[in-house]
Amino acid sequence: MRKVLVTGASSGIGRATAHAFAELGDTVAVHYATDRKGAEHTRSELPGEGHTLVSGDIGDPGQARNLVEQAVSALGSLDVLVNNATVAPSAINRHPIADTSYDDWCAIWTRVVDVNLLGSARVTWAAVQHMTAGGCIINVGSRGAFRGEPEHPAYGATKAALHALGQSLAIALAPRGITVSSVAPGFISSERQQSKLNSQEGAALRQQSPLGRVGTPAEVGAAVVYLASPEAQWATGTILDLNGASHLRT
Repeated sequence: MRKVLVTGASSGIGRATAHAFAELGDTVAVHYATDRKGAEHTRSELPGEGHTLVSGDIGDPGQARNLVEQAVSALGSLDVLVNNATVAPSAINRHPIADTSYDDWCAIWTRVVDVNLLGSARVTWAAVQHMTAGGCIINVGSRGAFRGEPEHPAYGATKAALHALGQSLAIALAPRGITVSSVAPGFISSERQQSKLNSQEGAALRQQSPLGRVGTPAEVGAAVVYLASPEAQWATGTILDLNGASHLRT
């Protein structure tokens, strides 16, 4: 039975990933920054015993380190870290360079970098200190790292950087028995995306994939669980595309 920390697990991919690990008998620390109610919902749905909540803004260095300590204190150890917490694209943080003021541009970039890249790096550092007998780290990146995000360039850039961080750490941590890999989802039908899927935009989003649909959080969770398995050790350093062939890279 492994001890797993999933950041940003109040809903969507994080919730589905926590559930996928719990289904295997693992014990999960469900992290949240502000949505405690959502995190409690996640925990209440998890099969098995011993699951816990941990909180903290990973954009803050002290809180990022502390949430890992919370998880280790509650779980007793740490075997798997899933870096899922993110500042996701939204209407509020839209920042195309042509119509965004300099002050807004700087503020959005600062926050997105602090959470999506530096926050994950901080949590990873803190987690590695407890992975003395080996472990596994999976980063949740994005298709946007490869195809570009013209209306949310900070998001695309930080996800590309997160992928690169994972590859660097896969090399650095292999001698310690720690594997590091990433998933790069395309459009996923999480709770926050339902309004888009139900609007006129929904049909176009589904047609991005030749399968005629968008992905599900459970599909991402299943991929994360695979990358955390012993059978996937040889996949360390990989970036696994999960986008239904909506964007093919070479």
